[in-house]
Amino acid sequence: MLGFLKKDHENQKSPKLDRVLIVVENLPSPFDRRVWMEATTLIKAGYQVSIICPKGKGYEKSYEVIDEIHIYRHPMPPDISSVKGYLTEYASALFWEFRLANKVWRERGFDIIHICNPPDLLFLIAGWFKFLKGVKVIFDHHDINPEMYEAKYDRRDFFYYGLCLVERLTFATADTVISTNESYREIALTRGHKKSQDVFVVRSGPDLSRFLATPSNPIYRCDKKYLVGYVGVMGEPEGLDYLLEAVRYLVCDRNIRDIHFMLMGSGPMFEQLQNLAKELGVADFVEFTGRISDSELLERLSSCDVCVNPDKKMPYNEKSTMNKIMEYMAMGKPIVQFDLMEGRQSAGEAAVYAEGNNAVDFAEKIVELLADPEGRKKMGEIGLRRMKESLEWRYQIPTLLKAYGCENWQQSQSPNLQDQTEVISKH
Repeated sequence: MLGFLKKDHENQKSPKLDRVLIVVENLPSPFDRRVWMEATTLIKAGYQVSIICPKGKGYEKSYEVIDEIHIYRHPMPPDISSVKGYLTEYASALFWEFRLANKVWRERGFDIIHICNPPDLLFLIAGWFKFLKGVKVIFDHHDINPEMYEAKYDRRDFFYYGLCLVERLTFATADTVISTNESYREIALTRGHKKSQDVFVVRSGPDLSRFLATPSNPIYRCDKKYLVGYVGVMGEPEGLDYLLEAVRYLVCDRNIRDIHFMLMGSGPMFEQLQNLAKELGVADFVEFTGRISDSELLERLSSCDVCVNPDKKMPYNEKSTMNKIMEYMAMGKPIVQFDLMEGRQSAGEAAVYAEGNNAVDFAEKIVELLADPEGRKKMGEIGLRRMKESLEWRYQIPTLLKAYGCENWQQSQSPNLQDQTEVISKH
């Protein structure tokens, strides 16, 4: 049925595919760390890179050039966690993305269009340029949207099966797929019916040359003995309601009042979670920072005693690798999280694992870890070592460039790129 979308990589045979357009909808650049690492790596490898993304706090300019990357930003409606809200967001984004993609085509051109979900509707833009202009399509698979929808709304309805269809169309349109972990690669091979040679695993480990710990700042403890940190999106699957229930249990049931909880980030449940903290009577123990600068994020994370990942135990989270886990490990921080397959695959012995969706067990694991400074130190060292030995961004560079068909990346004329990758051959 979808045979009309299939094409045997005619564009991969082109001798010079060096102009790239990256389209990302859910976060602005350079705030989106993964997309920015990909873009800067491609620049160092000799590619010309443009990015289309939404505007966001601190990233309001419609157009600017940073590190030779041309960034085109478009407005977005308010972030509302509902089917109607998402449809409004996607319709608005597609309008602007089509408009800006044509603008980039006229002004700079592109040979490769690199689309990053969510949503999976970006195949409409990629397909237009693939079949009318002959560009190569790379699909950067950030989220499994059918599972995400089920996680948010706990049902399989018309919209769920619609998401399954557009996911299939996205895979069919793509010449190459970049997966964030092995679970996503398996989905590309099975649900996406891609050939194994066309799917590449590029993880989202931070660049440790830039993502560096800073001295701890006691001001963030708010006069408490301990500081527990969270960083990331604030939506339904992230389980922050469980974290707030864990805080209530510690404060009200166990009368533990020497822990300050610092929640960094934003999302569709940001205000709802603040209201929940008040309803549970723990607002004085929980700080919601909203989105903050990279420098402040590093300073706040560096000041934490323990970091938490309360992602709910559900199929979506079981198969997804969360950036926050990698960031905690890069900071050398011990982690408390629910026992999830990909979460355990990433953190290993750098985390302790609570029973899935059990807020009381999660709270007890936090207390146990805070009471064991030597254990915290050992776990932090394990996590940082895992990052340095296998997970950080420099280990992902060869696979990213291979996905782009850049087989001779070792011979790149950029000394900076060679410096990042030459160590890999020793492992």
